[in-house]
Amino acid sequence: MLYTEDHHNIMASIRRFVAAEINPHVDEWEAAEIFPAHALFKKMGELGFLGITKPVEYGGLGLDFSYAVAAAEALGYVHAQGVGMAVGVQTDMATPALTAFGSDELKREFLAPAIAGEAVAAIGVSEAGAGSDVASLKTRARRDGDDYVISGSKMWITNGTQADWICLLCNTSDGPVHKNKSLIIVPLKQGGKRTRGVEVQKIRKFGMWCSDTAQIFFDEVRVPARYRIGEEGMGFIYQMKQFQEERLNGAARRLACNALIEETADYLRQRIAFGKPLLDNQFIQFKLAELKTEMEALRALVYMATKTYIDGGDVVELASMAKLKAGRLSREVADWCMQFQGGMGYTWDNHASRAYRDFRLGSIGGGADEVMLTVIAKQMGLMAKH
Repeated sequence: MLYTEDHHNIMASIRRFVAAEINPHVDEWEAAEIFPAHALFKKMGELGFLGITKPVEYGGLGLDFSYAVAAAEALGYVHAQGVGMAVGVQTDMATPALTAFGSDELKREFLAPAIAGEAVAAIGVSEAGAGSDVASLKTRARRDGDDYVISGSKMWITNGTQADWICLLCNTSDGPVHKNKSLIIVPLKQGGKRTRGVEVQKIRKFGMWCSDTAQIFFDEVRVPARYRIGEEGMGFIYQMKQFQEERLNGAARRLACNALIEETADYLRQRIAFGKPLLDNQFIQFKLAELKTEMEALRALVYMATKTYIDGGDVVELASMAKLKAGRLSREVADWCMQFQGGMGYTWDNHASRAYRDFRLGSIGGGADEVMLTVIAKQMGLMAKH
C-alpha cells in the first residue's frame, strides 16, 4: 500500500477544505472565469497544503512525493478542475526545480512565499510555436553584466493574470538545443505593479474556466542573473525532471473520477424511465463497472510510478503512461456520465458536463497524447532517442 494513516489524514484535511472553502464557490468562479488565487492560496498556505514536499527550512512539511500525490488526489474532488490545476502549478510545476536546484537566497525570496501562499507562481515553457516540442522554444535571455535581459513570449500560462512570478525556460546561448536553455525566475509584478516590459493577455478556453490562462510577452525584461535556477544551460534537464512531477500530479487528480461515477449512479437510481430506475439497465451497470475497473487500474499505475520515483528510480516511462491513461480515461468517464444523465447531463452547470470540458485538457496540456506515446515508444526501444 502506498498510503499510510498520515497520508489519509492529509487527504481528509484537504477534502474538508475543498468542501468548505472551494466547492461552494466554484459556480461563481466559473462564471467569472477566474478564482481569487491570492486569497485561496493564503488559506491553503496557512494549513501547510502548498509545501507538503518542500523543505522545512522554507516553511514546508518536508514529506516525500507520495504525500504530494495524495494531496493531488484529494484536490481532484474540487468541482471545477481549474482550481486543482492552478494549485498543482504552484506545488508541482513551478517550484520543484527551484526547490532542487535553486540557491538558498533564491528559495528564501521566491519559494518560501509560494509555500506560505503569499505569492502566486506560474511555469513558463510553452510558446505559440513551441508547445510539446520544448527544444524549439524561442524566448531568449541575453547576459548583460549582472543581469539577464529577456525577450519573447510564453503561451498557455496557468495563473498567468494573477501570478507574482514565473519560472521561465528560455535560451541563454546559441549552443545545442538541449544544452542552451536555463530556468530563470522572472517577477511579473514589482511593488504591486506589472514589471516593466511584461504584458499579459488573457486567453479564453473550452474548459477550466475558473483557471486564468494567459499569453505573456517579455520585451527587454531585466532580471538579476542570480535569479537563474542552478547552472546555466541545464534548464532543459531541470524541466524534464520537473515534468515527471507535473504528470504524476495531473494523473493523481484524475483518480477522483470515481466520485463522478458514483454521482451518476446515484442520479440513475432516482431517474425513472419506462417504469423503473435507469440504473436497472444492465448496459449502464456494466459500463459503470468497466469504468470503475479502469480507474482502479490507473490508480495502481500512478501509485507504482510514485513508489518508483520516491525510491530514486527513473519514471519517465511510467509517468508518461500514467499521464496518457489519465487523460484518455477521465474524458471517457465524463463522456459516459454525461450520456447516462441525458438532458440534465448536457446542461452547463452539471458536474458531468463541466468535467467533460475540464478533462479534455488532460490529453493536450503538459505534453499531448502523441508526445506521451513517442516518449513511451522511445523508452521501449521502438524508436531512436535523440
